[in-house]
Amino acid sequence: GKDDKLPIIGFHEYVDGDTIYHQIPAFNFVNQDSQWVNNATFSKSIYVADFFFTSCPTICPKLTRSMLDVHDDFSSEEPLLFLSHSIDTKRDTVGRLNAYASQLGVSSERWHFVTGNKKAIYRIADAYYSVAMENANSPGGFDHSGRLILVDKKGRIRSFCDGTNDEDVKRFKKDISILLSEVK
Repeated sequence: GKDDKLPIIGFHEYVDGDTIYHQIPAFNFVNQDSQWVNNATFSKSIYVADFFFTSCPTICPKLTRSMLDVHDDFSSEEPLLFLSHSIDTKRDTVGRLNAYASQLGVSSERWHFVTGNKKAIYRIADAYYSVAMENANSPGGFDHSGRLILVDKKGRIRSFCDGTNDEDVKRFKKDISILLSEVK
C-alpha cells in the first residue's frame, strides 16, 4: 500500500533513548574510471550493492543480469545507483572493470564497479551481511553470496534478495520502488 515502509535491517542498539541502526561503514574504493568511490558518492542516493568477480564461472553472470535488469527497469530514477565490488582484486584491474562495464553498456554515472584493498572489500562484505572470501575449492577460487542489497541514503540496509532467483528479484524491485517513494 501507499504507506508501506521498508524495515531497517541489521542489529541496532539503543543509546540514550535513540535507536542507532546498523550502517555501512566508511569505505574508499576505485571504480572503472579510476575515480574514488566512497560513502559521499552515495550520500544523495539509494543504491543496490553486490559482490562479484569478472571471471566468475558460476553465479556472477546471473547476478550481473539481475543487476542489469534492475538498472534498466529504473533507468529514469536519478536517485538510484549501483555498486558492484570485485572480490578478485588481483585480476580485476581498473581496465578490466572498465571493459566489463562497457560490455554491459553501463556508465559510472549510475553503476560503479570497484576494486581496492582486498581485506577492506572482504571486511565490508560482512557489513552488507554478504559473503566474500577466497576458497581454493570453489569454482574460480572465491566464495561469495548472490545477494543484491538495497541501501538507503543513510547507509542503512533496507532490503536484499537472492540475485539468482527471478521471483525474489521481482519482489526486490517492489522494495526499491517503496524506498524511492520515501526519498522523493
